Amino acid sequence: MSISRKKGPLYLQIKKIIKDRILHGLYPIGTNIPSEPQLESEFKVSKMTVRNAIQELSQEGYVEKKSGIGTIVIRNTSFSNLSKGKRFTEVLVEEGHKIEKRILTLEWMENDEKTELFEFFGERCLRIERLYLLDGKPYIHYVHFLSPVIMMNEHLDVTEIQSIYELIEDNNIEIANFRDHFTVAAATAEIEQWLSVPEGTAMLKRLRYSYDANGSVVEYSVGHYNSEMQHYIVNYDV
Repeated sequence: MSISRKKGPLYLQIKKIIKDRILHGLYPIGTNIPSEPQLESEFKVSKMTVRNAIQELSQEGYVEKKSGIGTIVIRNTSFSNLSKGKRFTEVLVEEGHKIEKRILTLEWMENDEKTELFEFFGERCLRIERLYLLDGKPYIHYVHFLSPVIMMNEHLDVTEIQSIYELIEDNNIEIANFRDHFTVAAATAEIEQWLSVPEGTAMLKRLRYSYDANGSVVEYSVGHYNSEMQHYIVNYDV
């Protein structure tokens, strides 16, 4: 994954990349992240830049540096301001799975006046289509619609978008709350293509509405889950 000075401090970019890998199970708890020389070689940066990135991860509680052993992953869940419950991907990673996210399309689209999207966002919105892979196999297909107030950094590589919510936060927008709807829907030809399930297969369908502090919708997402591979899990902490 590429980094560039145009995107901000290099050590913060490296920190974010390593954190994403931890959160998606590429570096499991109890294992070492790559050594400092390996990271220096991968990102083509100085020793000090790598050390600053690791120090940030350590301060946030993701890793611990042990003399003679290396830097060990000690936590693989993020903190959420919205809920005490763990995110679904975090539950999967804790169970030993690996999650990969791929951007399929990213485009601005014009909204028909008769649609819900026009009601939410007005004349246009940002559409991002993503595919989630569970242990290398297609598992979830998502289409996200984002408010036009979300501006894309001209230097942003779309393949680097791991979290829609980090993209929203980068635009200084705070999500105050969200609402999820769950239903069962038949797989369309498009879903058949991406998730390798026969058209018409009954699938879990999830609709998410995310709101800012003013009650405006900033994100509307539609997801289809191949729950035959893995049941959808909600794990509440009390």
